Amino acid sequence: MGHQEESGDGTGVAVEEGRPKLKEPPRFAVLLHNDDYTTFDFVVEVLQRFFHKTTEEASEITLKVHHEGRGLAGVFTQQIAETKVVQVMDYARAHGFPLRASVEPA
Repeated sequence: MGHQEESGDGTGVAVEEGRPKLKEPPRFAVLLHNDDYTTFDFVVEVLQRFFHKTTEEASEITLKVHHEGRGLAGVFTQQIAETKVVQVMDYARAHGFPLRASVEPA
């Protein structure tokens, strides 16, 4: 019969040493960019609708977009981040606004 390694607790179960830890997927930031036409209320609505922000959180981010030129809407895996950008820009265009969103590594 073969020899079975013990885990040290007497169970006779082999223990795998040095198991690699699962690596977190890279994260990507979705940024909203300032323009001269998109209204404050519309940006707040976008942040609530697509990023599930509270009215207060959305207002703070919108002020940052207005004052600093861009603001962080959220951080996601790459595929989700890219999907959010398309959703935001399509929604904005459908409502007559040139709101721009982009993705960059977080």
